[in-house]
Amino acid sequence: MTFKIAAQESTLVGDTLEEKFAFAQSVGFDGIELSGQGDGVFGARVDELRRARAAGVVMPSAVVHMDHFIGDFDNERRNDAVGQLKVLLSTIVEAGGNGIVTPHAFGLFSRALPPFTPPQSDEKTRDDFLAALSEVADHAASVGAVAYLEPLNRFEDFVVNTLADSAWYVKQIDSPGLAVIADTFHMSIEEADIAASLREHGDLIKHVQLGDSNRLEPGAGHYDWDETLDTLEEIGYDGWLAMECGLSGPSADVLPGVARLLKRQG
Repeated sequence: MTFKIAAQESTLVGDTLEEKFAFAQSVGFDGIELSGQGDGVFGARVDELRRARAAGVVMPSAVVHMDHFIGDFDNERRNDAVGQLKVLLSTIVEAGGNGIVTPHAFGLFSRALPPFTPPQSDEKTRDDFLAALSEVADHAASVGAVAYLEPLNRFEDFVVNTLADSAWYVKQIDSPGLAVIADTFHMSIEEADIAASLREHGDLIKHVQLGDSNRLEPGAGHYDWDETLDTLEEIGYDGWLAMECGLSGPSADVLPGVARLLKRQG
């Protein structure tokens, strides 16, 4: 089985999306995962994205890049993040893609770091997040998109850390507009058995992001790629594998080896 693989927009050589896509193809990649910047930046790119799509550029997904998220403690910031995520979801459809990757929150709070006790009850956090997810999922479904709920490691978030955490919220919402994303870097920290977790939640996993144990490109650390690729084949995963990591060297030097590793070309 050959997986479809996407590189981060920021790691590709070229001034335009058309040039970046040509470079991506030259180093063995099949698509581009876009930067979903907030504050209207991504939405303002709609004409650029339409032109790139018409030119054959493949852009299946984007990642939320904002300074506040749909799990924020503050009502105003949370509602703003929901509104901005809706814009991203509508915009990725114009690019010919269908998915936006979002965590509960990034850097908002961690139980693994002082002060250890969150500023509000777990029940309020859960209820606020469910309400935000419901609104996001409804919008996503209405425009033909999917919000991918990403588990982050315990130092970056305190609500959704594992595939099981993400799956719980996805099951509660029960909408075609919400799905689980598996991120290999975060799984390497949080999952006791990565293969078992992928099998257990495989029916809900619609996107996979890639980073090795050191958060560099696949092959740069000690992550067991064969186990994960074998398991994804076993569960019949047919979605994208998208890079979300740093690179250990120039893109032209690093990405061809990543493509060979992920496509098992020796």
